[in-house]
Amino acid sequence: MPSSPVPYPRVAVTTDLKMVGGHPTYAVTQKYVDPLLPLAGVLPQLLPSMGADLPIDAVLDGVDGLVFTGSPSNIEPHHYGQILSNPESPADPARDATTLPLIRAAIARGIPVFGICRGFQEINVALGGSLLQEVHNTPGFDDHREDDALDAAGQYGPAHRLQAVPGSLLAAIVGADSWEVNSLHGQGIQTLAPDLLAQAHAPDGLTEAYIYQPVHRAAHSPEPGFLLAVQWHPEWQAAQNPVSRAIYAAFGNACRQFAARKREDTLAHAA
Repeated sequence: MPSSPVPYPRVAVTTDLKMVGGHPTYAVTQKYVDPLLPLAGVLPQLLPSMGADLPIDAVLDGVDGLVFTGSPSNIEPHHYGQILSNPESPADPARDATTLPLIRAAIARGIPVFGICRGFQEINVALGGSLLQEVHNTPGFDDHREDDALDAAGQYGPAHRLQAVPGSLLAAIVGADSWEVNSLHGQGIQTLAPDLLAQAHAPDGLTEAYIYQPVHRAAHSPEPGFLLAVQWHPEWQAAQNPVSRAIYAAFGNACRQFAARKREDTLAHAA
């Protein structure tokens, strides 16, 4: 586990709002939470999808990073100017109402952000990008969905090779320009938001990773914080995957640096 010059950075982890046993339940799959402490050295805290009832500023005051997880649900397409193409597409409007404004507020503060699958899509939508609602039915793209006939290990196994953008931050983090990834998504990037910079692509050209790199920065605005989002699932058996370990370590380092700066600012204001 990475050494920490400050107490464990606290990282908010998004949840879904779903029905469990007839009761509305805030829930997140265990695999999104478990790698954070051993691989990133951060303390995860589950964030309820309370929508407008969630006090965003209070949440962000108490965390040093955020993880936007994957989910079976899809972002409602009205958030990116489209009409729903498949009425059976699973939705989670409470999560949309929570994550989209939270993403914008976190970025404005420079808080480190890590997005996975749905989280990858949420960040793009929150910043003005759009999605392909059915990648597999879009000419020129492959079917990126998992095979329902396989068990979990088969579904999360290597599905295709990914090519990093030469000289990209992600290539530097991973220490390679190409590697195998799993693929379990029906939707994907149509238009990348203006302030996002692609880091890697699937063989069919679909964007699989990006960072935040604003096109225009206001005068005296803070330096952009760490933001990395990926379309695949690095959390799956992350400890056994060198690429996943490198990504979690980079996120954890960013959270520690942010926490240290925040502590220094607090001490300076108290002096």
